[in-house]
Amino acid sequence: METVKYKYKERKSKVEEILDNTDKVNEVDSFPRDEDFTYSNGYKAFACAIFVDLRDSTTLFTNHNDIEISKVIRGFTSEIIEILRNNVDGNELKEIGIRGDCVFAVYSAPKKGDICEVANRAFYINTYMKMLNNLLKERSLPSIQAGIGLAVEKTLAVKAGRKSSGIHNLVWIGEAVAKASKLSDLGNKDGVKPIVMSKICYDNFISAASNKEQHKEWWTKKEDDKYGTYYHADIFKSEFNKWITDGMPN
Repeated sequence: METVKYKYKERKSKVEEILDNTDKVNEVDSFPRDEDFTYSNGYKAFACAIFVDLRDSTTLFTNHNDIEISKVIRGFTSEIIEILRNNVDGNELKEIGIRGDCVFAVYSAPKKGDICEVANRAFYINTYMKMLNNLLKERSLPSIQAGIGLAVEKTLAVKAGRKSSGIHNLVWIGEAVAKASKLSDLGNKDGVKPIVMSKICYDNFISAASNKEQHKEWWTKKEDDKYGTYYHADIFKSEFNKWITDGMPN
């Protein structure tokens, strides 16, 4: 029995209202508060996106029972979300979420230092994966790997959904989110190291680095017909990594 009763004749006027009332895109240095977004405007500014994509999740889901999978996925997502949202200043974090087996976040990035902050979160996540795998091993649970993609571009953000329905979100239009997602798929696979940065993200990160030459040594440049120029590295937070190596004492 068909239960959907979409009143298409009545809804036509609503679609026309949406199409005719979107009349302003504001180019700004930094994205405003969420409440400043309406259904008739949009904002364009630099956004930095980070995606953390679980490698070979199909094998994990196929070869292990539901309890084991639940433990691994929760261990993977919970602390990555904590790192992505930890100590965020003001209105910097614009969105954070989970897409399938991938955790992602989008930050307003008007300054090079903002890009460095997102990169720093990537280094923490890469180190956390080492901690997590040690804890998984202690419990005879499967180890996992992840690719971490970062990209920055000027991005258009619009509020989308249905007015008064409570169902709405920001939609990110531009290369930053799409490219970060694609680069995360390259990390920890086919000789590419876990952390993968777009060229623009890398250039700005190195430009703001306190020790440029040392930072450059950590990264490997790669050219790709599909993804363009990108840089990849396997960088850990030294104090955090030492604590893991020392056996993670309480």
